[in-house]
Amino acid sequence: MHRSSKRISISVLLLLIAAGNAFAQGPDTIRMMQYNLMYYTNNSGVSGCNSVTNNLDNKDIHIKTIFQHVQPTVMGVCEMGAQNQYADRLLNNAINTDGIDYYRRGPLTSQSGGTIANMIYYDSRKLTLYKSTNITTSYRDINGYTFYYNADNLASGDTIFMTFWIGHLKAGSGNANENYRLAQVQKLMNRISNSGMPGNHTFSGDFNIYYSEEPAYKELTEYSNSLYRFYDPVNSPGDWHNNPQFAALHTQSTRNQSVDCFSDGGLDDRFDIILVSPYIYYGSDRVHVVEGSYHVVGQDGMRFNGSVLSPINNSVPDNVANALFMQSDHLPVVMDLAIDAHVGLAERTTGFFVNVVNPVREKLQIEWQSDFNDNCMISLYSIDGRLLARYQEKLEEGTNRLSYPFPYGKGAYLLVFQDKNGKKAIKKLVSY
Repeated sequence: MHRSSKRISISVLLLLIAAGNAFAQGPDTIRMMQYNLMYYTNNSGVSGCNSVTNNLDNKDIHIKTIFQHVQPTVMGVCEMGAQNQYADRLLNNAINTDGIDYYRRGPLTSQSGGTIANMIYYDSRKLTLYKSTNITTSYRDINGYTFYYNADNLASGDTIFMTFWIGHLKAGSGNANENYRLAQVQKLMNRISNSGMPGNHTFSGDFNIYYSEEPAYKELTEYSNSLYRFYDPVNSPGDWHNNPQFAALHTQSTRNQSVDCFSDGGLDDRFDIILVSPYIYYGSDRVHVVEGSYHVVGQDGMRFNGSVLSPINNSVPDNVANALFMQSDHLPVVMDLAIDAHVGLAERTTGFFVNVVNPVREKLQIEWQSDFNDNCMISLYSIDGRLLARYQEKLEEGTNRLSYPFPYGKGAYLLVFQDKNGKKAIKKLVSY
């Protein structure tokens, strides 16, 4: 490691200023909604839950009311019938209505078997589906959908990628069901970490998890490689089940009494959750959670062991509260993501791509994706331009994982990557 009082070059400072000015122009916003539709199918396989008691014509009307109230850019759903007819029906009858025609859906899979599956719907004006994948588990598929943002400078090849993972974990309390859920999320974490491409990821769905110490939740949020673990945007660990302390996060059940398909017991479980990768949680790759945006639709914290209708619900209009009550025994979860559409720094460069855990604490952790064997130089600067450290590395084609000590204090830093041809990528760091 080499320390120096050498000042940062004027060109680098100008790049940093340009990045700040670009962000000041204001980010775009993507609204994400996750919703368990409660058997959007005529073939649920559940006793008493059929085309009469769970009529799809009625469900379409209620989902349309909820969708138009929330106006999500992306909607992930669970308990969609595992046939294309149901995925298309929801798109055409509840989403692309009243002059709206720009929403699309992802491909449907149910390779783990069963009558229900996951699905994603998205606003094609803002997002383009780049690829999709599915993970088969012992119970239900986990689906991943990767999008790129339709940025103004898309023609130049510069955009932002985001992957939305959707899962419906095994229901039920007790060790056996907890082990099912753990096995499901272990497959997800293995797939993500083996991809060698950390970045902007979310994982959402009906997790059926009762408390934050459950092994499945700990696997997601305490994963050994910090580049790939997930973070809870509301950071609310504890025993969520039947606990009034977490009433504002409870998503199930929307009613007190069991009727046909609906579970009863009132709102006392936090089953429906959205988690985010460190890149979104810390905003290190041009996407971050809008502070205070994460919420449960129709949940004002006054529903503990009660219904979405009683006491009077002032958090949503009456017609929306009624639609939430009639449509499902789950409430949807919503979160806004700010997208820095104006790219000021050359973070993505022909030939290589770098990811950094940000903010940085005791160690500087880097993943450098290189298209070929290469020599590189990594320079760390303080925000006032002092060169703090410089590292020379020999890279191999593919994923290179690098780690360096970080004995510096709280503040902002600038990390400059350069390959043997002089191409650069620059990232801002924060240390808390």
